[in-house]
Amino acid sequence: MLTQTTTRVLEPGDLDAALAVLDREPVTNAFVTSRVRVAGLDPWRLGGEMWGWYEGGMLTSLCYAGANLVPVCATPRAVRGFADRARRAGRRCSSIVGPAESTGALWRLLEPHWGPAREIRARQPLMVTDRMPTDIAPDPYVRRIRKDEMDTIMPACVAMFTEEVGVSPMAGDGGLLYQARVAELVGSGRSFARLDDHGKVLFKAEIGAATPEACQIQGVWVAPEYRGKGLAAPGMAAVLRYALADVAPTVSLYVNDFNTAARRTYRRVGFKEVGAFMSILF
Repeated sequence: MLTQTTTRVLEPGDLDAALAVLDREPVTNAFVTSRVRVAGLDPWRLGGEMWGWYEGGMLTSLCYAGANLVPVCATPRAVRGFADRARRAGRRCSSIVGPAESTGALWRLLEPHWGPAREIRARQPLMVTDRMPTDIAPDPYVRRIRKDEMDTIMPACVAMFTEEVGVSPMAGDGGLLYQARVAELVGSGRSFARLDDHGKVLFKAEIGAATPEACQIQGVWVAPEYRGKGLAAPGMAAVLRYALADVAPTVSLYVNDFNTAARRTYRRVGFKEVGAFMSILF
């Protein structure tokens, strides 16, 4: 047993202890929890390492170190420990993302070594709901995307990602990892869209992270020429209905604070702000 404050890479045998930490905040931790529940703590399957912070021999905080660096239930002392390990390892992630307070503290320690960032999104409201809206009817034309419709949904996914993140997901490896992720969501029945009569995507969204306690809607996008025409709120209500019925009792999302139109739409559908995330993009 560890008897001092320290960090170490967790191993498969630490799974129960890690899940106990993750379960303390099931909505906030949905992304990391969903990965751990599927892949365990083996770095190859998980797509990265899980660092643990111990105090008095007890695992109290986590940090997922993969394509993203994500602090989990991280106390100020844990943040310092994770920052030290990350600094020594060198930057391998494309972003740091997580609860605003701990993520901001982590970035302040890493910025002298990893900076400058390409973009900092200091406040991204975390929004949650557990019920359907009473005054927004779900769009009856929003449906699950079929596996044979990958060529239909993929251009809209690329457009959304490029618009949201500022770089194309097709760069680097030619989009192989991104296409695999989209295919995974389609294959699991968590990709939704409204198509017009010609097969063009007008609205789309996915249920990304999913655990028995909570799931997260992501990738919300309306074709530019259809924005402002009332598709977003009914589309979101339709995806929310699928999420509550088939995935988890609590549904969350996070959104950039400057995206006032999206925040207004999510509030109309019944989402309420319960906290904030922060993202540092490289």
